[in-house]
Amino acid sequence: MQIQPIVIGTAGHIDHGKSSLVRALTGIDPDRLKEEKERGLTIDLGFAPLALPDGRTVGIIDVPGHERFVRNMVAGATGIDLVVLVVAADDGVMPQTREHLDIMGLLGLRRGLIALNKIDMVEPGLVELAEEDVRAAVKGTFLQDAPILRVSARTGQGLEELRAAIVAHALAAQTRPAEGIFRLPIQRVFSKPGFGTVVTGVPVSGTVRIGDVLEVLPAGVRGKVRGLHAYGKATDVARAGHSTAINLADVDTELVVRGHVAASPDFFSPVRMVAARLRVLPSLGRPVTDRMEVRLHTGTADPLGELVLLDHEVLQPGEEGLVQVRLSEPVVCAPGDPFILRLASPAVTLGGGSIVEESRHRLKRFKGFVIEELSRQAQALGDPSALLETTLARAGATLTPVAELAQAIKQPTEVTQGLLERLFKEKRARAIGPKLEWIHSDRLEESLVKLRSALSKWFAENALRRVMEVIELRRLTGLEAEFLDAMIDEEARRGRLVRQPGGLVAPAGREVKLDDAAAALRTKLLALLEARGYQPPLLEELPTLLGAPAKELARVIALCVDEGSIAKVCPEFVMASTTVEKVKALVVANCTKHGHLEIPELRDALATTRKYLIPLLEHFDAKGVTTRLGANRVLKKR
Repeated sequence: MQIQPIVIGTAGHIDHGKSSLVRALTGIDPDRLKEEKERGLTIDLGFAPLALPDGRTVGIIDVPGHERFVRNMVAGATGIDLVVLVVAADDGVMPQTREHLDIMGLLGLRRGLIALNKIDMVEPGLVELAEEDVRAAVKGTFLQDAPILRVSARTGQGLEELRAAIVAHALAAQTRPAEGIFRLPIQRVFSKPGFGTVVTGVPVSGTVRIGDVLEVLPAGVRGKVRGLHAYGKATDVARAGHSTAINLADVDTELVVRGHVAASPDFFSPVRMVAARLRVLPSLGRPVTDRMEVRLHTGTADPLGELVLLDHEVLQPGEEGLVQVRLSEPVVCAPGDPFILRLASPAVTLGGGSIVEESRHRLKRFKGFVIEELSRQAQALGDPSALLETTLARAGATLTPVAELAQAIKQPTEVTQGLLERLFKEKRARAIGPKLEWIHSDRLEESLVKLRSALSKWFAENALRRVMEVIELRRLTGLEAEFLDAMIDEEARRGRLVRQPGGLVAPAGREVKLDDAAAALRTKLLALLEARGYQPPLLEELPTLLGAPAKELARVIALCVDEGSIAKVCPEFVMASTTVEKVKALVVANCTKHGHLEIPELRDALATTRKYLIPLLEHFDAKGVTTRLGANRVLKKR
């Protein structure tokens, strides 16, 4: 069976003949529930295939018209590509006619037609009046220019013309993408003896095949696709735009309900907060206010939540604004998904729009940077490249792996990689660091400016220093260690910075010029340390011995450590580097001779005391010259 990958949906008031028209067009009764047949009332979603003249099949979803079942109606409407608005000629336009029309428009539908049903029930003159009523009701909506076809599901009058119009629209409608990440909002779930769990719905993107593994969320369970059906026929592959039934192995039916999603693993996560752009219905008779209790309809889910207005005190009918909905239970969605917002009680449709982000944090009202970022994200919806760039820009001073970016924009990893490479060529993104993770070019440059500013400020305050500790640079910039390392490597690649052993960095080409007083103090310090050899004075003694202020002496000592003329052995004392090298040579010779360090022999050779010897040995451990092996020190293997 070949399938035209779009789904047609009915809409309209209760008892206007939606199910009768579907039955007349397809020969199939979409009312599957016993209660529906007994009451003559559509309660839940019904499905029926419609054969096209070229042998292909399209699906029809019949939605309930009663206002008590609008929740079920919206669950079906999210999978619809083309709508048939049904109005009874004997009733004319009714409340649910208008509400269904509003909902379809808010969900982004752009194609459809109107069936003026039950024309056999009224006089011809009243049919004319009913058609005028319909035309007035759809003025200004996406159905403003749609054809109105007069039909009778009971007598069959006008059915062929209606079928022909539906076929023409179905062939002209834009199909949903077969590429991308597979996602199916679950409309029904049941257990079939001998098969196990079956979930049904209309995939909104991607393709699924027998043998694929799918993840059911928020349930958090995975199962292999054991079987597929589209419109009641077995198939090896199903795609977006097919009304699909999926038999999942190893998934407990009790864990899955309508509102859950079956999707490719590792791309979707349940969230309890979403940010969105909300358009309030112009016909709403009241403003939308902050902290309203609402019901969010997206996909087939409809959790309760609290509405937070981010950029308005109130939203008047017809206005648009950015909002966050904080939900009572998790949903699975993606940026760009359409949604409907209804008041929790009484159940009134407030408006709808598009999901902007899956929020990780509670967003504060009237925060300029929050509104700016969300506005930029909203403008990028529908364009994967723009959405990817916005995602990178919002990530800030951090490096993001390709897999995480793919999850954020809901695109396959290989597609995301291709988009990143295009952004790189356009100089809007860079891959840096040992893992070649990604950052927006603007965020990279901002981070490098912060790094240079911190370096410049520190060396201005420490004019005699040649190098700076990376740990100090991290404190000043506030950048995470791994990210800072990547920034240092980038600056080194650009020739602005030089890495040195021991976690040190220095501006490229930095030279230190001493004034006469500092130069003289340096000379005196080195001479004193050389003279005292293996028993140098303690740091606290040096100001008195050299007749210099402690602060100025500390600056000169730091300079000498940077240039390598002295070594900081421990917090209590420093030594001339030439002396430390002599001690090192003795340590190596001692270990080579005995196979380990004979400490008494080394102490005698140095003619020093334990106060100096122990810090020296720990210094060589830290420098990787020696290491502890049991009770002894040995040379560390290279």
